[in-house]
Amino acid sequence: MDGTLAEADSVATPGKEADTGGKDNQDKERILVYAHDSKEAHDLEMVLQFAGHVFTEVFALDQLEKELEQNRFLTVIITGSISESDQQQLARIISHAAPDILPVVLYESPESDQKPLVLAYPGEWITLSLPLVNTEFSRALEQARARGNSCQSTSRRPTHLFRSLTGRSAAIQQIRRDIEKVGPTDANVLILGESGTGKEVVARNIHYHSKRRGKTFVPVNCGAIPRELLESELFGHEKGAFTGALTARDGRFALAEGGTLFLDEIGEMPMDMQVKLLRVLEERTYERVGGNRQIKADVRIVAATNCNLEKMIAEGKFREDLFYRLEVFPINLPALRDRIEDVPLLIAQLNDRLEHEKNCSVDFSTQAIKVLSEYAWPGNVRELANLIERLAIQYPNSVVQVHDLPPKYRGGHVSADDNGLQLEFFNEPRQNNLTGSPEPAVATPKLPAQGLDLKSYISEVEMQLITQALEETNGVIAHAAKLLGLRRTTLTEKMRKYGLNRPKTA
Repeated sequence: MDGTLAEADSVATPGKEADTGGKDNQDKERILVYAHDSKEAHDLEMVLQFAGHVFTEVFALDQLEKELEQNRFLTVIITGSISESDQQQLARIISHAAPDILPVVLYESPESDQKPLVLAYPGEWITLSLPLVNTEFSRALEQARARGNSCQSTSRRPTHLFRSLTGRSAAIQQIRRDIEKVGPTDANVLILGESGTGKEVVARNIHYHSKRRGKTFVPVNCGAIPRELLESELFGHEKGAFTGALTARDGRFALAEGGTLFLDEIGEMPMDMQVKLLRVLEERTYERVGGNRQIKADVRIVAATNCNLEKMIAEGKFREDLFYRLEVFPINLPALRDRIEDVPLLIAQLNDRLEHEKNCSVDFSTQAIKVLSEYAWPGNVRELANLIERLAIQYPNSVVQVHDLPPKYRGGHVSADDNGLQLEFFNEPRQNNLTGSPEPAVATPKLPAQGLDLKSYISEVEMQLITQALEETNGVIAHAAKLLGLRRTTLTEKMRKYGLNRPKTA
């Protein structure tokens, strides 16, 4: 990236603002440009100014995120060669801050190696080749305008509301709409879904979106509390109510007064407690264990389970009347295997959280993301989060390839190479140009029966070797270039092409 652009602040460029109508209309038609290349940014700026468009240019991802959160745009135009890790972060930002925007991605040429956001941004997007053709660009803006109108985004919700509900699949977008509808009400909600799908995440978003958001959100795992203690845990107890009750104690209902009580694993609640919970839902009062005073309960109930409650009702293990009290507004969470297109965005979001909370992160190659998208994920999002943390510990600040993944996640991709090629080695090692010591044997790929994309394969191998050379020389470009038999300037150009940076230890 050009040094001047990299250090610049976001620049609002009015175009022909004086001739294009009032400010409200300009806001609706304003374009946000994320430029990663100085020449392409300048060319695009000329085109937009000539056409009279009002636009804002940003040159860093944090600036892009800030603009999307604070202002409204017709579309986001993405131009310039972007590294794979930046593509994932870019997709996460757009998905979270502006899910209704239809982005436009500009390719350098139809044959360009660059594949921005193909995996990282699985929602709708428009691609155009440079130089821009006016009719194609106008058609793209019309598509973006139609998307904005259909999504009724004139009154956008707070962008941080759904940050943990990552995804652009139809299923996850329906979940967001359901939360927006039921959140402001006091209706009881029953969240259904497999273990690890994010039921508590949805419950917390319902609370956040309600008028009770200023009060407490209290989670209770009904399956983790011994049945003899569950009543006291929920309703509290009086002094001397049982052995060990030395003082009176408030229960979870008292702690959640005015707020939301989240009853997780409601299917694990014993039958006798189901009766008492039903009474609270019907009468809005409860008694402490060992007490006789009626205590009013101003609490919203959100329950969740991975059990089939209707089957449990038929088996006599769950009360039908309680089921209908809880299921005023049901929300069914899809398994991750049913929204597999969200995996790349989830990886980016979970990795970003890991970096923020534990100061460690890991990147994934395009092929590794493809392989992970083919896995069935029986543990759902929780399993994915645990895998990313594990890989961040094993390969901190590195790029994970297919062969770095644990065997069960690779499926049929068992080779040591991201393109599925089995490797054999020459017997005679070469001499290292820098140290004079023998090099490891050279790997010779065998062409698979189904063929391969030679251009992509060579680029991937070249990028991996450059990365290794930089790591082995502690980021000294001159030494890395010598290892690779390249001129220093040639290596610098290749690093810029692939978006590679020197190691942090350099």
